[in-house]
Amino acid sequence: ALRRGISRKPELSNPIQKGLFPMKQQTQTAAAESGMTAKKTQHQKIVAMVQIALFAAIIAVCSWIQIPMTVPFTMQTFAVFCALATLGGKGGTISILIYIVLGAVGVPVFAGTTGGYIIGFLFTGLLYWLITHFFGEKLPVMILALVLGLAVCYAFGTAWFMIVYAKNSGSVGLLTALGWCVFPFILPDCVKMALAILIGKRLPKRLIQRV
Repeated sequence: ALRRGISRKPELSNPIQKGLFPMKQQTQTAAAESGMTAKKTQHQKIVAMVQIALFAAIIAVCSWIQIPMTVPFTMQTFAVFCALATLGGKGGTISILIYIVLGAVGVPVFAGTTGGYIIGFLFTGLLYWLITHFFGEKLPVMILALVLGLAVCYAFGTAWFMIVYAKNSGSVGLLTALGWCVFPFILPDCVKMALAILIGKRLPKRLIQRV
């Protein structure tokens, strides 16, 4: 008896049989997820930029808010502290820089302070950014960074005042200048600092987008 040979069908180069179709689906899914991630990242960047601009506007507005005490003071330092404590060192410093640039080009955002303090605000932000970048944003680090930043701001403001006063009215001693430019504002600035840190810590993190 003749044995019938069993014929085998030739393998087809069908992508479904080769398992290429599921791979194609995976590729499409990965591409879709990548696109969604890119859109989300772009949205976060836009939100971060809007928040930076918002805090620059808040600093400008607070510079015009004056508290009538024995020695009147503005809320500008409070706004600077809030920007840093809320947006972080980088975002807060950018907000301060935008505020300074707006004033430099003629927008009426400077009020109730001298040029030295305005420059000092920028260095306050840079110092806060540097310290928190290396040591994180735990509460003791934030307090130390803001205190040191405030001291730098006082230094710039006092030096500027002494130079301008010397040109207009004659020389003035350092202790006298500190009595006019620093000592009366230490307590109010400490209160503003505490409120700013409280706000920065209390705001839900999901509402803040950092750069």
